Amino acid sequence: MLHDFLTENRSDLIDRCRSKVALRTTPRASHIELEHGIPLFLDQLIKTLRIEQTLEPLRSRRISGPSGGGRPVSSEIGDTATQHGRELLQQGFTIDQVVHDYGDLCQAITDLAFERGTPIAIDEFRTLNRCLDNGIADAVTEFSYQRESLLGDRAVQALNERLGFLAHELRNHLNTATLALTAIKSGNVGHGGATGAVLDRSLVALRNLVDRSLADVRVVAGMPARHELLSVADFIADIQISATLEAKTRECGFNVAAVDPKLAVDADRDLLFSAVGNLLQNAFKFTHYHTDVALNAYAAADRILIEVEDNCGGLPPGDAEHMFEAFAQVGNDKSGLGLGLSICRRSVEANEGVLSVRNVPGSGCIFTIDLPRHALPDPSPAPDTTA
Repeated sequence: MLHDFLTENRSDLIDRCRSKVALRTTPRASHIELEHGIPLFLDQLIKTLRIEQTLEPLRSRRISGPSGGGRPVSSEIGDTATQHGRELLQQGFTIDQVVHDYGDLCQAITDLAFERGTPIAIDEFRTLNRCLDNGIADAVTEFSYQRESLLGDRAVQALNERLGFLAHELRNHLNTATLALTAIKSGNVGHGGATGAVLDRSLVALRNLVDRSLADVRVVAGMPARHELLSVADFIADIQISATLEAKTRECGFNVAAVDPKLAVDADRDLLFSAVGNLLQNAFKFTHYHTDVALNAYAAADRILIEVEDNCGGLPPGDAEHMFEAFAQVGNDKSGLGLGLSICRRSVEANEGVLSVRNVPGSGCIFTIDLPRHALPDPSPAPDTTA
């Protein structure tokens, strides 16, 4: 009888399953995974097989559950499999690990039976398959349910954090701008002095915050990019106007190289404007006082390169690989939530481009947006109005 074979070789079968787990690359292949899974399942399988040898074989369904799936039915295997799936998720395992756990036991049983020359009757093998099928189904169902719930909770938490950050930053900048404006309106200070500079900085910060938030919403929501043919020269000129005030408030120089008027990109202007603006904001934030930030745009073969170069002094080893990750903050200035460069990269990628950074030790960083090159059409000649 199969239940006798399983009882006699219980320890051997568990050891074989444990060995198979150890061979796989799991997060933490520990005794916890097995103690709450395979040993209990093996005992329930033995119990099911024994009941099926009695005069009331259908009582085994209380242990194993019915075959064929369908409407969920309470059973001992279902209850422990549900617990097993929940615990594997808590331990950091993946869903394929849940399935492999039960598959390991099936393979261990058939391998050992073959080695010992122990035949397995067709009805017993069907019972084994039914128990495995129900155990896998219940464990995977619970694992998936708990995982979706966990992901939902994390998404809500992340959204609340971002909304909280946005509200906090908006309130701070609005409050500062209001106080500065009140002081200027009182007539005690001039708008061209230090108080005016505070007002300028607050308004620039508000604009950057809103631009970054709008770009983040569009990219995260998966909204399609609205491509149009853009003059690179005109685009850089608009960026220059927008960024000059921020350079002044940060007390650094801002150099913009001339751009070939024939160059063009096929891009979503708002997303690209946000990306370049984020790079400039980052450069102004970290470059040393009274040094320069440079903005260059030029063609290289079939690509358009837009570069932002700062004088931050360079990056520590390894920081360049992680600075585009969400919530990463690699500089000394920890203001903000560390989302700017992450949003920037996604905005560039939405425009079929590539964002990279090159570290210049002892000098600074050069951020490069790499986009497909296009050319503006030649202007149509004016119609000949001469008779």
